[in-house]
Amino acid sequence: MRSDVFGISLGRRAALALLAGSFLLPALPALAQSETTKRIGIIGAGNIGGTLGRLWIKAGYEVFFSSRHPEELKALVEELGPKARAGTPAEAIAFGNAVLIAVPYKAYPELGRENAAALKNKVVIDAGNAVKARDGAVADEVERDGIGAVSAKYLAGARVVRAFNAANYKIFQKNAGRPEPRMAVPIAGNDPKALETARTLVSDAGFDPVVVGELKAADTFAMGSPGFGHDLSAPELKQKLGVKP
Repeated sequence: MRSDVFGISLGRRAALALLAGSFLLPALPALAQSETTKRIGIIGAGNIGGTLGRLWIKAGYEVFFSSRHPEELKALVEELGPKARAGTPAEAIAFGNAVLIAVPYKAYPELGRENAAALKNKVVIDAGNAVKARDGAVADEVERDGIGAVSAKYLAGARVVRAFNAANYKIFQKNAGRPEPRMAVPIAGNDPKALETARTLVSDAGFDPVVVGELKAADTFAMGSPGFGHDLSAPELKQKLGVKP
């Protein structure tokens, strides 16, 4: 009697032996299964973008740094080695499974317009802060409507998660990967899968992610809020922000 297993005509004994053997094969290591997904694009390779990019490269990610003047990133890429590359914001968006935005907040309207199609359904880690003296009218919008709502407006179609905005880059540099308890990083977003991506990125950078809530909850750790600028453990941050343990 013949059997058509995996599209190959086999005798019954051969088919059973093949099936039995397949169950004995070792599972691929988690890293091997996920290696090709560890790619992130960074728009804005300044203090925060450069700091986080370094941490992700250390964790095994491929990182695409970008700016309007990518030629200025040559030294950074050479320093960081083969897992780093540089180019335009459009190229960074296309490259990454997720994108970190770390540019002055006044650039968001133009950034969103120029890359609307590419940002659609993309996981965007939004690390920007609105500063009145620098960002002008957009900062007024944030004060009126909340930073989560304004980011969602200008990055329409993207799956936005607010993260890495609640502390100065020097605090991230100092505390990344420290012994337990690790420094906690608050995050907020509306899309559950995007939040999971953000949790992984925060953890792989060397911190403990704390999901505060949906995008509107990002106001609780925006610049100028009581939740901004802290170097706390996850339990301490949850208590500070009123997040249930």
